[in-house]
Amino acid sequence: MVNRRLFRPSFADSKEPPSARPQYIGPLPSKKPAPPEITHAENFYWVKQMQSRTPMVVVLESGEELHGCIEWYDRDCIKLTREGAPNLMLFKRFIKYVYKDGEESSQGGEE
Repeated sequence: MVNRRLFRPSFADSKEPPSARPQYIGPLPSKKPAPPEITHAENFYWVKQMQSRTPMVVVLESGEELHGCIEWYDRDCIKLTREGAPNLMLFKRFIKYVYKDGEESSQGGEE
């Protein structure tokens, strides 16, 4: 039987200098959250309220509250259908917030 000796290079010989090796190849991973246009969360909310004909309250930047149902929406505005009053098309940039009509008492709203 022949006695064979394995040849193993030392780690110092096999290591390349850290500057010669590229750190990362390919596109950088994104840590930022997805923009709202990509998540479609807003679209899902408006479609759900339109289909169920939920009575909504729209509070404008001026503090005025408008009551009605959302009939239509797009990227910039919504159409609010009201009973006993004209329907309104509202620009989203003038809306402070929106909530379902009747939720203010269940969440400890105005007293």
